[in-house]
Amino acid sequence: MNGSADFEMPSEVRKAADYALDRKAVDVTVLDLRDLSSATDFFVIATGRSDIHVRAIAEHILDSARGDGNRPEHIEGLDEGRWVLLDYIDHVVHIFHPSVRDFYRLEALWGDARSMPIPDSSVP
Repeated sequence: MNGSADFEMPSEVRKAADYALDRKAVDVTVLDLRDLSSATDFFVIATGRSDIHVRAIAEHILDSARGDGNRPEHIEGLDEGRWVLLDYIDHVVHIFHPSVRDFYRLEALWGDARSMPIPDSSVP
């Protein structure tokens, strides 16, 4: 069941991906973990170009989701900006510095998950 696929995702997951794209995150991908994990249903994975960019993406997601009435249960890494984790229980958002994403390779670690790259709709 691995590989890229279209699948239904809750609006909060799609919004988190879109909020990351609002701040020019790159390589935004959603992993569907519903059949693989009891801890969460989806990962939203995004990359920022620098520590400052990673923090800006995370803060925008936090602020925007809060405006939608969604608050994370847990936040990690916001001060460092290398890998920020926003845990919304049903979905977890990971924003990485490029070298950290390359090192941890969550997509490979969760290789059995269906994945959906989220294209930047602002790019023609």
